Amino acid sequence: MASLWGKIWPFGRSGADPASSPAMRALVSNLHYEIVPMKSIEQAIEDLPPNAHVSVTCSPAKGIAATQDYTLRLLDLGHHAVPHFAARLVEGPDHAVKLAGWLREHGIESLFVIAGDAPEPVGPYEGALPFIRDLLDADPGLTRLGITGYPDGHALIEPAVVTEQLHAKQALLAEAGVPGWVSTQMCFDEDRIREWLQAERAAGLTLPVRLGVPGVVDRTRLMTMGTRLGIGASLRFLGKNRSTVMRLMAPGGYDPTDTVVAFADDAERLGIEALHSFTFNAVADTRKWQEAILTGGSAG
Repeated sequence: MASLWGKIWPFGRSGADPASSPAMRALVSNLHYEIVPMKSIEQAIEDLPPNAHVSVTCSPAKGIAATQDYTLRLLDLGHHAVPHFAARLVEGPDHAVKLAGWLREHGIESLFVIAGDAPEPVGPYEGALPFIRDLLDADPGLTRLGITGYPDGHALIEPAVVTEQLHAKQALLAEAGVPGWVSTQMCFDEDRIREWLQAERAAGLTLPVRLGVPGVVDRTRLMTMGTRLGIGASLRFLGKNRSTVMRLMAPGGYDPTDTVVAFADDAERLGIEALHSFTFNAVADTRKWQEAILTGGSAG
């Protein structure tokens, strides 16, 4: 059947279709859907493909308990669910021990830890590193633990400190014997992502990376939810980049094809193991995009 490249990407291409390359399909096949505990999560869960890899975010508005509840629900539905724990929402070492026990009790072997967006921490954890240390000391039974990378920088932390913390977390995981990964915060600038990753590799980052990209999402949802979820720096980039704005304004909104194409052939060399899709709960459109890539443009 004819390629869906023109449907996925309305501006047209010449020559071979880069979205149908084996490298592209290999990367897209390992896509992890991120969903957000809010009203639209019910439809998002319904729209997930079978046996999906899903991560559940953690926000000050809903708290860690909501993340735990949705994680268990997804596991019951047969999905591979990864909860996000926000360190600034953890009340202290005793709470960390309880969270470790919860992970063990439910056989949850993968966890993603962020500092979180709470203006003030509810306990002693200003950032992710000390919480990760206390959690691992409590023997949570994890086989993998994910941490955050910031190609676009962090709004509140100096770049040198962000880099120092990233490598300190890698060292802590190595000391604990727990394999890890880095999921990058969403960034629209492919050159910046590449420069950041190459610099971190040169500085000694060895953890595999999950490339954080928006899913297929309409511009209103991307702008409103993106701002609420703390990706303002990358959204401001849109104002300076005409080609990306054109992609966002295209019929159907934004889709991540160009960004993924830019890294597919270099994924192995750069240590990119998967995609982390910020779906903003628009799972159905992102699923259709993934399936179109994997079937070589077949409508099925």
